[in-house]
This record gives sequence, C-alpha cells and structure tokens, in this order.
Amino acid sequence: MGIKVVPRYGKSFKDKLYLPAIAGGMKTTLKHFMKNLSNVDNLKTMQYPEVQPTDLNERYRGVHRLTKHDDGTEKCVACFMCATACPAECIFIEAEERFDEHDEKRPKEFKIDLLECVFCGYCVEACPCDAIRMDTGIFSFTASKREDFVLDKKVLMANERSKDLNNG
Repeated sequence: MGIKVVPRYGKSFKDKLYLPAIAGGMKTTLKHFMKNLSNVDNLKTMQYPEVQPTDLNERYRGVHRLTKHDDGTEKCVACFMCATACPAECIFIEAEERFDEHDEKRPKEFKIDLLECVFCGYCVEACPCDAIRMDTGIFSFTASKREDFVLDKKVLMANERSKDLNNG
C-alpha cells in the first residue's frame, strides 16, 4: 500500500488573504440585497409575534402534554420510563396508588422543567402506554418567572393537540 499525497490548495499569498472568497460573498449578499430592495412583496418574512406560523412540520416536537382516558383520567401509570429515558433529567414523578378500574398506580405529582428539557422526544418514545406526547404545536413558551417553566400535571393535561397537526 502506498501513501497517497493530497495536494493542498491555498498556498499562494492571494489565496491566504481570502480576498477572492470575501469578494464573492459580498457579491452574493449585494445581489440579494438589491433584489429584495426592488421588490419587497417577494420577501419571505413574517411579522412574528403578531402572525404565528401555520406551516409546522407534522413531526415538530412542541411543548409536552399528558393524554387522558375517555373519562378524563390520566393515562400515565407512573412507571418512570420517561424520567429514566430523559437525558436532561427534567421529569419528576411521584407515584400513588390508584383505586379505579384503569391501572394500579398513577402520578401524584408529574412535573417537567422546560428550561432543562432539550425537547429530544425520548420521553415520548419510552412511554409504554402513550401517556406523554409532544404534539401541542406550542413552540414559543414564555414566562416572567423561572417557576412558570415548571409544568405540573394539571397544566400538562390541559395542553391540547394542535389543530394544525391534526390535519397532518
């Protein structure tokens, strides 16, 4: 086996200054600037807080929600699979015994800290009973206090699936 010699480019003084590359980038930027300046109706911008995007991908992971049975009780059986699978360790569950016909136990407390969450979706994949989902379509979650980013069971069960994602 021989050694393959790969020729290196950019040895000249002109190439080391990067002036041709900078000039090419400025040319492209100026071309787009002039094109957009002449026809502002063609701009692909959105007046974001006032106009919310409607073309979210069907696989988009928004804020979490807990699903419910038909009678309104939570589907979560407090198996801790989501908390175990979470790489950010942002899910906190406290279990209690359940005295209805659905399951043996349920979460007494279920909290997700959105400031620690990396929105990877591992909790959704790990859940054996499809109790947690990330299909709300909520992508801009704002609050004025850190405590407001910790969602408890009541808030998670109140989150609904996005209507835009129902159609997809």
